[in-house]
Amino acid sequence: MHSLTHTPRTAAQAGSHTDIPAICGLTPQTGAHRADASPAVCYVRRTDPSRDRSSPFEGPLDAEPTTPAVDQTIDHSHLWSRTTSVLREAMDDATFDLWIAPLQPLSCDEGTLRLAVPESIRPRVESRLLPVIESAVSAADDDQPWRVELETLSPASTVRPTPRGRGRETAPAPAEDVVPHDPGPGLNPKFTFEQFVIGDANRFAHAAALAAAELPGQAYNPLFLYGPPGVGKSHLLHAIGNYVTAHEPTMSVRYATAEHFTNDFLGCLKDGGVSRFKSRYRRVDLLLVDDVQFLERKARTEEEFFHTFNALRDAGAQVVLTSDRLPRDMDDLELRLRERFEAGLVADIAPPDPAMRIAVLRKRAALDDLQIEDGALHLIAERVPTNVRALEAALIRTVAYSSLTGRPLDEELARRVLDELYPERVVAGQRPLAVDDVIQLVAETFSITPEELCSSSREARIAWPRQLAMYLSREHTDQSLPAIARAFGARAHTTVLHACRRTSTRLQDDLDANDIALQLSRRLAARDADRRG
Repeated sequence: MHSLTHTPRTAAQAGSHTDIPAICGLTPQTGAHRADASPAVCYVRRTDPSRDRSSPFEGPLDAEPTTPAVDQTIDHSHLWSRTTSVLREAMDDATFDLWIAPLQPLSCDEGTLRLAVPESIRPRVESRLLPVIESAVSAADDDQPWRVELETLSPASTVRPTPRGRGRETAPAPAEDVVPHDPGPGLNPKFTFEQFVIGDANRFAHAAALAAAELPGQAYNPLFLYGPPGVGKSHLLHAIGNYVTAHEPTMSVRYATAEHFTNDFLGCLKDGGVSRFKSRYRRVDLLLVDDVQFLERKARTEEEFFHTFNALRDAGAQVVLTSDRLPRDMDDLELRLRERFEAGLVADIAPPDPAMRIAVLRKRAALDDLQIEDGALHLIAERVPTNVRALEAALIRTVAYSSLTGRPLDEELARRVLDELYPERVVAGQRPLAVDDVIQLVAETFSITPEELCSSSREARIAWPRQLAMYLSREHTDQSLPAIARAFGARAHTTVLHACRRTSTRLQDDLDANDIALQLSRRLAARDADRRG
């Protein structure tokens, strides 16, 4: 026989939540609870009569209390108010504002609290936070068991509360702050796991990316992919997004480059739409950010990305980042961001080996239904040894030349096209030149000494040759950026990166400089070939 016990409750008891030390300490509870009394006096149905055998009030299960009926709206609103006080103490403000503040109490009866939840965040609330909320409701009601049911609000009726400080009442945000899900610049549907060519250079990174896609927020979070340009980092990033979109349609995905994130933030900052920006990037289940190294030296953007990263991590969302170097090598990025980037799994992608380059070209030819001789594919793979993007570009150029001239796609045609477009490339199988070889040749060409070239002089007659030498060292050697920097006088690797960017820009605009670079590239390739006999 169940009993219905009349339990007076003081204000201090109603607000007690000392049993909720933190969000991770909340554990779900189940049971039935009757809430048809005023906030000051509640009637609680107990499932174990032995807990209160001396109760002065006992009767059948469906007995009605002798006190007058109370407005149900006041009951559930008051209960939810006490519950949010518990949750504010159990989680940080960012997590509360993102996932708890948008919830609205609808009703409560028979131990069940019904909450309205916006459609955009329901999957995350239901899968990760529902047990936490149920435990918080129980803690707010003297540890009585409660169930929580969610009802989806349509986008038109969703009202998003503005961020709250602890213990402070706020009004709902204006309608313009409600932002529908926007995936950002968009995922490339061609970049899938099925189209990714796996080799020794990227096998680990591919496995990590697939695991993150299959178990977002649970495996390797954050996942940080790094490697030189054009080796497949962006492909894997898009593949993760496409996989989650296809297999978990209720999960929200946002992709952005670091540049897009920066421009988006500055634009919202300028027009007063910071709340829209936060909604756009923090209310997602999966955030994909390409080329995070471009966040360096952007203080305000770094600050915002730091808080965005923390909010997503605390909410259990998956974060995947790519860069051309390790987090610890981003000297101009805040230490706290570098530490967070390294807190998950860091996976590298190396330049493709010969077998992988051939596989990439064959897959691309099959996708485009190209009839091309095997010898032509091998020649392209030999001439473009380090970059998958350049590898595919060389194939496209060769195919375009064949289409425009009517010549067959054979090795002879490929050789003619590559001799014109990639004369500086070192033939695969040759030993890459040393940085000292590049320094010596460039110094001779500009009539300066190697010591002057490697000095810290900012004179124009030395600065430009030094930048060109660093650029050629990166193109013609297999040395890392830090190794090249050491060869030029122990400069930071960012100096080499800056020099390569400046040189690349100048070669596009300055024909004389471009001619000198081409001549040096040919001489470097010829010198290495002569050395090998």
